[in-house]
Amino acid sequence: MPLQVSNYSWQQTSTAVFISVPLRGVSVRDADVFCTENYLKVNCPPFLFEVFLYAPIDDESSKAKIGNNTVVFTLHKKEAAMWETLSLSVDKEMMQKIREKSILQAQERAKEAMEAKAVARREDQKYTLNVMMKIEEEERKKIEDMKENERIKATKELEAWKECQRKAEELKIIQREEKLYHQEKQMEEKRKKLKHKCLTGNSASKNFATKGRNSGNIFFEKLKEDNIPAPRSVGSIKISFTPRVFPTALRESQVAEEEEWLHKQAEARRAMNTDIPELYDLKEEEKNPEWLKDKGNRLFATENYLAAINAYNLAIRLNNRIPLLYLNRAACHLKLKNLHKAIEDSSKALEILTPPVADNANARMKAHIRRGTAFCQLELYVEGLQDYEAALKIDPSNKIVQNDAEKIRNIIQGTELESK
Repeated sequence: MPLQVSNYSWQQTSTAVFISVPLRGVSVRDADVFCTENYLKVNCPPFLFEVFLYAPIDDESSKAKIGNNTVVFTLHKKEAAMWETLSLSVDKEMMQKIREKSILQAQERAKEAMEAKAVARREDQKYTLNVMMKIEEEERKKIEDMKENERIKATKELEAWKECQRKAEELKIIQREEKLYHQEKQMEEKRKKLKHKCLTGNSASKNFATKGRNSGNIFFEKLKEDNIPAPRSVGSIKISFTPRVFPTALRESQVAEEEEWLHKQAEARRAMNTDIPELYDLKEEEKNPEWLKDKGNRLFATENYLAAINAYNLAIRLNNRIPLLYLNRAACHLKLKNLHKAIEDSSKALEILTPPVADNANARMKAHIRRGTAFCQLELYVEGLQDYEAALKIDPSNKIVQNDAEKIRNIIQGTELESK
């Protein structure tokens, strides 16, 4: 049974009450303090102190200080007035009612506090969610701006490259026309000289014939017979023959494929250009596109992707009709996250790898996979899936490509479900 503490002391002012309760061995950990506007209790086994207050107090602003074997209460009155006594004189039934009422008030206050705390937590979560959504929207907008800038940059680079190619082609045409003009001029000069010689020879023959006729030379008839006519003017006759590059019979030949192959070979020969400043310090064997491609492959294996791109760039400037150069450069761009350039190089490789035959099937499959990977990293999953399906048409038994295509389909379906 707890021991009731009765040797307490108290003081008051018009606005506050100060109570000092001695409790031997009291500590913050062991003491249980319960306070409402009409009831105060301290339970510190084996001691118990309770008081039924004379008038209501403001329990929220009231304080308790525990230390030095004493509990000191500072209770603020709701109404400024002097109390006649600290505790009311009530019977046991009234005491029990006050206790129960105090407990109910404390429970109601605790419930309201919990509800207020829950409301505050929900408001904080809502605010946090709004902030996160705003941040994600800003990040998404920033990514979209970066994509748009990359697309504009790639478009400008492509247009600049096309303009450079057009100017180079125009320069070649002008040089070719100038060369033909000089050749025609030289031929015209030669023709004039030859014509002048013929006219000089004819006039000399006429003068000699006239002189012989006037002098009555007996050899006049013989000279007339031996007179040689002037040579004909120089000309050129063009004879066209049907070209047959392939040693196959016409009935076995595929004319369209042969013409396309010859056209590509002619373009490759025209694309060979060794008048590049970067080649001045290189050895003769190092000016070979195949050597540069092998060097780029070695640099790629050591993860030096920028140097590998430089090697492939120089090889492409020497010969821009080798599809493996574009394929390998696309792989470097994928490693460096230059996704738009990877798509451009893969598309260029597919453009060169025509017509589709068995010999270039592996290269075409790599081009589709690399372009599809770049599309997927740009979150263009539909375009990426189209490239992966094109790769599967080339090699339907490739398990890795099948698994990747299935993953992309799942992503697309998940995106559609979220949008719905």
